[in-house]
Amino acid sequence: MELSAQTIATHLNGIVIGDPDTKVSTVARIEQGKRGSLCFLANPKYENYLYTTKASIVLVNKSLTPSKPVEATMVQVDDAYQAIASLLELFNTMKDSKKRGRSWRASVAWSAKRGKGAWIGAGASVGKKSVIGTGAQIHPQVFIGDYVSIGENSVIFPGVRIYNGCKIGNNCIIHSNVVIGSDGFGFAPTPDGSYKKIPQTGNVVIEDDVEIGSNTTIDRATMGSTIIRKGVKLDNLIQIAHNVEIGENTVIAALAGVAGSARIGKNCQIGGQVGIAGHISIADNTKIGAQAGIMSSVKREGEVLLGSPAIDAREFMKAYAIFKKLHKQQ
Repeated sequence: MELSAQTIATHLNGIVIGDPDTKVSTVARIEQGKRGSLCFLANPKYENYLYTTKASIVLVNKSLTPSKPVEATMVQVDDAYQAIASLLELFNTMKDSKKRGRSWRASVAWSAKRGKGAWIGAGASVGKKSVIGTGAQIHPQVFIGDYVSIGENSVIFPGVRIYNGCKIGNNCIIHSNVVIGSDGFGFAPTPDGSYKKIPQTGNVVIEDDVEIGSNTTIDRATMGSTIIRKGVKLDNLIQIAHNVEIGENTVIAALAGVAGSARIGKNCQIGGQVGIAGHISIADNTKIGAQAGIMSSVKREGEVLLGSPAIDAREFMKAYAIFKKLHKQQ
């Protein structure tokens, strides 16, 4: 599969600087570009590679004015970072055709339904009265319990486990070894010092256009639903506890943990290893830096937080500047 510079420019609404017939068949980082590959330059720190790369085509921002001659053909776009995401999607679409049907080695309950154009791979198991939507791709070794619904064009990668009664929306991507619908951490102390398990009777609802990274776990609700709203992006190795709700288009980086019944607003950005206490709420558009600990509700929209317990990022940096000098005052 090859794409010409002109085809790429047309797809991205860009401008070709150089030979419009230059063709590429792969993508690479700009510092590793080779003949026949396409690279992109979005961060000015890497501009020096623009003049030395062996790549055939480089995506650049229209605002860039090269300070030296550039051997590669350039395609100027409004935003090179967004453009490469769109182009990678085009590459994948052209490279990977969807599979259809079901493997004879898949176990599918007679009462389950499979939509037109859906695929169920070898070793997958689909429980009774579950529904696999039109065009959905269920990879090998996926477990789908009873009364589960998988939306149209969603992709479930190998090793995913989806427990009974959970709902997955349209156009979702769930990576390997994700567990959806395991029991929440609910135990009641008893007089003898032991703990009695509280039955977890709810489910997990994942809305449209959600992507979930490998080895992330989302617990079912004690009652009602744990809800992941439309457009949420979860990285690898994240723990989402029972009855949590995550608002639309919020992104959470790896190793974060959200305790039970927390409510996270829309368009939040949460860094790696962040811990969020249970039964609190996070306002829309909140940004939380890596390793922060959120122990109480964030009520004002748009706050930027750091530290554990987390405080305003600017106050944290001032305090940290003093902390670094404390040993010199002894």
